[in-house]
Amino acid sequence: MIGQYLQTKRGIMILPLGAALITLLLKFGAYLLTGSIALFSDAAESLVNLSAALITWLALQIAAHPADMVHTYGHDKAEYLSSGTEGTMILAAAGFIAYESIGRLLHPAPLHDLSWGLGITFSASLINWTVARVLLRAAQRHDSIALEGDARHLLTDVWTSVGVIVGLGAAWATGSYWLDPAIALLVAANIVVSGVGLVRRSLGGLMDKALPPEELRVIQTILDKYTGDGATYHQLRTRKSGPQRFIDLHLLVPGRWTVQQTHDLSEAAEAEIRQTLGQASIIIHFEPLEDEASWKPGE
Repeated sequence: MIGQYLQTKRGIMILPLGAALITLLLKFGAYLLTGSIALFSDAAESLVNLSAALITWLALQIAAHPADMVHTYGHDKAEYLSSGTEGTMILAAAGFIAYESIGRLLHPAPLHDLSWGLGITFSASLINWTVARVLLRAAQRHDSIALEGDARHLLTDVWTSVGVIVGLGAAWATGSYWLDPAIALLVAANIVVSGVGLVRRSLGGLMDKALPPEELRVIQTILDKYTGDGATYHQLRTRKSGPQRFIDLHLLVPGRWTVQQTHDLSEAAEAEIRQTLGQASIIIHFEPLEDEASWKPGE
């Protein structure tokens, strides 16, 4: 089941790889046709898309490896390296676009064949929008930050292209060609936001950030449901690695309870947590409620 799941994610990446190559060729063609720095910025982002899709595919290859004696928790964190690298590349592209845009503002240049250039860019954007929607659905279905990162990157590219098309259309209609580099600067600012968001999420995963507050509330509600009859819990800890959640806690039960009784309670709680949240590795440590040492942190 896990192998099929990972194989599906890697197969999905064929789609953005092909789309990135096609849109890259289309957008650079539009730039060469028009000489627009805004279209150049859009094409540069497509180059990042292609590189990012390759990195994501490689990360999913690594994440597909099962747990072994060296990596006993598996290789899922490779997905965070992928999205973090992608975010860094987005930021680098933004810096390059801003540099080129400032140069064009200082030294304006005429534009040519804008109707053809904008038509080509619009076609490329339709391809990216379609692929991004497919990837987002797959990311939600498989709980994959790598697929989500690639999808959000493509959507950023779509909105970038829309802004470029609208802005250059206005420049074409009014003759105000200073809008060309100004639009490119806005493109750079827009993709900075996307890049920073991806890097922050990736660092959170690599630093074993706790599960989101809404998931923690679900876990606590379920545990409260099963520990109301003389039992309680503490030292709840959570983290996530790729799609896999890791949860551990100390379950304090009356000393008179049998091992079977304690086991049945924990099994029922674990089953409901997995049914509600999905993939989860849960470790519950049993302790006697009456023992003072059970209440000490780290004990």
